[in-house]
Amino acid sequence: MKKILGFLLIAISITILVATFFPLARDEIKFQTRKKGGFEDEEITPLYPDFGIVIPKLGINSKVIKNVDPNNSDIYQKALTQGVAHALGTALPGKNGNIFIFSHSSENFYEAVRFNSIFYLLPKLEIGDTITLYYEDDRFDYHVVEKKIVDPNEVQYLLGKSDASQVTLMTCYPPGTDLKRYIILAK
Repeated sequence: MKKILGFLLIAISITILVATFFPLARDEIKFQTRKKGGFEDEEITPLYPDFGIVIPKLGINSKVIKNVDPNNSDIYQKALTQGVAHALGTALPGKNGNIFIFSHSSENFYEAVRFNSIFYLLPKLEIGDTITLYYEDDRFDYHVVEKKIVDPNEVQYLLGKSDASQVTLMTCYPPGTDLKRYIILAK
């Protein structure tokens, strides 16, 4: 009986380990394959032309859920099961101002399965890389101008004002934690 219980606990542990790290390992392998194959600059057809984000270098092609309250965990957690979230009250593509988009980088094994980890590879972006937003069938290209790691209480990026159109992407950092925030600013 003890042997069976031991094998069962080992099997459960392995299942949790695979469930936790498989999505991250899969994304990392796809990124490395794209990078070596020179596919990072290829044109990607948006899956969601009504409101979507495409980052060719990272292989990201996701739906953007519009006007999500970033202060209400129940609302944004539900939105993040469908794509990345556009923060309520921030600009929309084609308008001047700051477009704030956020998503998980990953969470514990339970959350990683339930929620998207779309922005896990965000730290791989470099100055000059392209981020494309599609909104109401129009295309808007932005280029990364700044990357930084900030404390969670630094909310000025969410509230950022801009006379020009810019996009701010945010995710938790390092992946699997909520210790810091990783910010990408593109114009």
